[in-house]
Amino acid sequence: MTKPLALINARLIDPVAGTETRGGVLIADGLIADVGTSLTKANLGGDVEVIDCLGDVVAPGLIDMRAFVGEPGAEHRETIASASAAAAAGGVTTIVSMPDTQPVVDDPAVVDFLKRRARDTARVRVLPSAAITKGLKGKEIAELGLLQEAGAIAFSDGTHSIRNTQVMRRAMTYARDFDALIMHFAQDEDLAGSGVMNAGELATRLGLGGIPVEAEAIALDRDMRLVNMIRGKYHAAIISARMSVEIMARAKEAGLPVTCATSINHLTLNENDIGNYRTFCKVSPPLRHELDREALVEALSSGLIDVIVSDHNPQDVETKRLPFGEAENGAIGLETMLSAAIRLVHAGQVSLPRLIAAMTSRPAEILGLPQGRLAKGTPADLIRFDPDEPYVLDPALLHSRSKNTPFDEARMEGRVKLTLVAGEKVWG
Repeated sequence: MTKPLALINARLIDPVAGTETRGGVLIADGLIADVGTSLTKANLGGDVEVIDCLGDVVAPGLIDMRAFVGEPGAEHRETIASASAAAAAGGVTTIVSMPDTQPVVDDPAVVDFLKRRARDTARVRVLPSAAITKGLKGKEIAELGLLQEAGAIAFSDGTHSIRNTQVMRRAMTYARDFDALIMHFAQDEDLAGSGVMNAGELATRLGLGGIPVEAEAIALDRDMRLVNMIRGKYHAAIISARMSVEIMARAKEAGLPVTCATSINHLTLNENDIGNYRTFCKVSPPLRHELDREALVEALSSGLIDVIVSDHNPQDVETKRLPFGEAENGAIGLETMLSAAIRLVHAGQVSLPRLIAAMTSRPAEILGLPQGRLAKGTPADLIRFDPDEPYVLDPALLHSRSKNTPFDEARMEGRVKLTLVAGEKVWG
């Protein structure tokens, strides 16, 4: 039993209510025991450890629904230990790990391995997602029921899109019967072809093959029609274009059980950031036109986009220090997601409570988790940060095993000072 802990003199962000108030949080036995404006040093008992937050923000810990953690099979890129250290430093208290590992997370034994590995080495909560299809090949559906029973939080084929509509239909039906969540990466692989960046004038000038926004829109529209037929829970893992926003708007207006996410990269960067063939900005889906980015920000502000993800995808020097067309897709993002997102707040485009909701309470709702809330009785997964504290990002200081950040030497704001998981300090 540890002493109760109180965080006082803080800007409390309640993502569910969408409010910001001055007050404190009392933590006992890993849970939030009390929260509100009345919690001050004067009315706390002597047996309580007190941290004066000096006006910093206190909010629920971030929940990242899309991150590659390396294990098993790619420990040279990342491990659960290094990914969770980066997460803790960035204010992320829950990670949903992707299934595109080696071996693929399509067997209950691999799910069990990840849970045990996370228990032994992770600073934060690591929840494995499992594959929709065996080997991520898009042909044969994995044993979703057994995988869910083993502890899979949701189902995804990672960076792979399921081409066969009949396979997708069967997977959605199977998942619906287990009340399971499908998190699909929507992209028409045939239309995307060998493209490496957003199709358009810039791709032509750079001499690079383009991936049109229609590749995403066509696959997403197909999925919406299947959801309308089957009525199972569906989450679009990443949308990156205005056209996709419009498709999601129509689906939600029709009352379909669908949600969607976009990545921090697509909210804060555009195709121009590729500049002189910067491979650290080569991601999948590709960075889009500025008009698409603006549409994503507007959809986030209105609540149409439910979730922001880091899309953390570590790559080592051998796969990134190559000509743009040959380099692997992917950027790290666990440690920089919050700071990059705060740019939208400082630009007046999104309110801080709405931004925090997209990384806490909304993903918690979608995944059915008790975390992500600032309420009595909920897990004390909390962060303290100063949204105005400036710093220059030095990749050498990042905790991830790989350093492929698109924000290399960028001026950032929003330093995380304290991260708690179940009331225990894991950073700060």
